[in-house]
Amino acid sequence: MELLCVEGVIRAKRDPQLLRDRRVLQNLLSQEERCCLRVSYFQCVQKEIQPYMRKMLAFWMLEVCEEQKCEEEVFPLAMNYVDRYLSCVPTRKNHLQLLGAVCMLLASKLRETMPLSVQKLCIYTDNSITPCEVLDWEYLVLEKLKWDLVIVIANDFLDHILHRLSLPQHKVHLVKKHAQTFIALCATEYTFAMYPPSMIATGCIGAAVHGLSTSSDHFSGEALTELLASITGTEVDCLKACQEQIEAALADNLKRLSQPQQDYSSSKNATYLESQEVSLTSTPTDVTDVNL
Repeated sequence: MELLCVEGVIRAKRDPQLLRDRRVLQNLLSQEERCCLRVSYFQCVQKEIQPYMRKMLAFWMLEVCEEQKCEEEVFPLAMNYVDRYLSCVPTRKNHLQLLGAVCMLLASKLRETMPLSVQKLCIYTDNSITPCEVLDWEYLVLEKLKWDLVIVIANDFLDHILHRLSLPQHKVHLVKKHAQTFIALCATEYTFAMYPPSMIATGCIGAAVHGLSTSSDHFSGEALTELLASITGTEVDCLKACQEQIEAALADNLKRLSQPQQDYSSSKNATYLESQEVSLTSTPTDVTDVNL
């Protein structure tokens, strides 16, 4: 049964006992390395797939998730499935969009109250794929991922990290919203695919706090970075480098958004995903609200 337009999803509140218990965060940290990429699959596995193709696929998947109002976790989780599949299975470029659709289906089944339908996903490809192909590939992807779908992503750390920061209560939601946008941005960039989720989460929170200028006078940028690093056990220098890369990626996207609308890439890129018109408007909408 689908919700009516006037209805909304009733969400459970965060359990403060789980946020206070250090063991929960430690369990997340101990599990995060299990599904991280070790090497670039563009160099050793994929022959046809290029980095720009992955980025175009990511923007298309992000646009679908936004239009369907999916949970914030669905898109980063789906991109994790895409990267893990591509890291072990040589894939033809004309199958890449089919792979993205299947990964969104799987991620939505795990993190959504109402998962995306196979029919809607086919429509988003202008029916260039069929429901039968999606269902066949769903089993294929599950097999290649060894049915290991319940994994830790950067979004899972946000509440635990924010709970341990001395931020004004009325700013916590805003910082979290911006951090979620940055995590989605990171998921579109292959550079971040080999970073631990906890490092991406802390880097995104640091970038959000820095951009929003929410730190108090006694809570300098250096102090914030050291506190974030201590919460997740990340090296300070590594965290700084990660945050700088996130801010650079954000600045690059803001620069692109300020230019007249144009295709994301050159004509050779446009031959990929022929049924899609990928433009910069698929960049996360909240990015334009960020103040660097």
